[in-house]
Amino acid sequence: MAWVCLIFAGLSEIGWPVGLKMAQAPETRWSGIGVAVVFMAVSGFLLWLAQRQIPIGTAYAVWTGIGAAGTFFVGVLCYGDPASMTRYIGVALIVAGVTTLKVAH
Repeated sequence: MAWVCLIFAGLSEIGWPVGLKMAQAPETRWSGIGVAVVFMAVSGFLLWLAQRQIPIGTAYAVWTGIGAAGTFFVGVLCYGDPASMTRYIGVALIVAGVTTLKVAH
């Protein structure tokens, strides 16, 4: 159950940078800030639950890895962020590191 919480915590971690991006536009400023705050709270709470059974270093690395990779893909797919082979390789290395931490646990 702790790993399920951690995966959802990582996925929720994607929501707050998206909310902050939404807040850049005047017409969605307050709703974007609201989205960011809600996702921060959910993500933090789920990380807290996961850390009851998963070592802090592993949990934090997995949490930030999922958030970083997920936010990268949302940026590329939804916001036109630059995508290059080098950037995709960087994200693949993040995913490989997170996978290694899970397997080694």
